[in-house]
Amino acid sequence: MANIKKGDLVQVITGAKQERGGDRGKQGKVLEVLAEQNRVIVEGVNYITKHTRVGQTQRGTKTGGIETLEAPIHISNVALVDPETKKPTRVGRRVEEQTKDGVKRTVRVRYAKKSGKDL
Repeated sequence: MANIKKGDLVQVITGAKQERGGDRGKQGKVLEVLAEQNRVIVEGVNYITKHTRVGQTQRGTKTGGIETLEAPIHISNVALVDPETKKPTRVGRRVEEQTKDGVKRTVRVRYAKKSGKDL
């Protein structure tokens, strides 16, 4: 079970520094989680240029050419950002009892370990 979900704010914690053209220290929102490959696609991080074959649609418009898009990055190279401190943090889970409409449920809740706050 991964600690990072779609829509989370994460920060790249490994790689070359930004001054050298790398992505370390950049923050972005998770667009997609590829659980089978242990990878995530982060908005604005790990850009690649992809060359696609030029073709035509049925209406006659041209498709293809050179496009830039985000490539997947390994899940161990990003850390979840604490919403209050805006710094990367470790994530823990705890089991809580919640009552909703008179029914008790046990729910797993994520929390930031360093600050001890709920996410």
